[in-house]
Amino acid sequence: MPGLTGFALHLLRDLDAVIAGLTLDWSSGSIEGAVNRIKKIKRQLYGRAGFELLRKMILLQ
Repeated sequence: MPGLTGFALHLLRDLDAVIAGLTLDWSSGSIEGAVNRIKKIKRQLYGRAGFELLRKMILLQ
């Protein structure tokens, strides 16, 4: 099973990050949610207007 072996090797290479992700209390989930919201607004405004309208839409949300 080369896929499983590769996955295990990547976990071992980044073991500190894996341990931190499983033990620390904080999460980047709220930041990722904000980024996804901004990307959604960008997709909706594609080709319609410039940065100023994008900025206003983000601030209104």
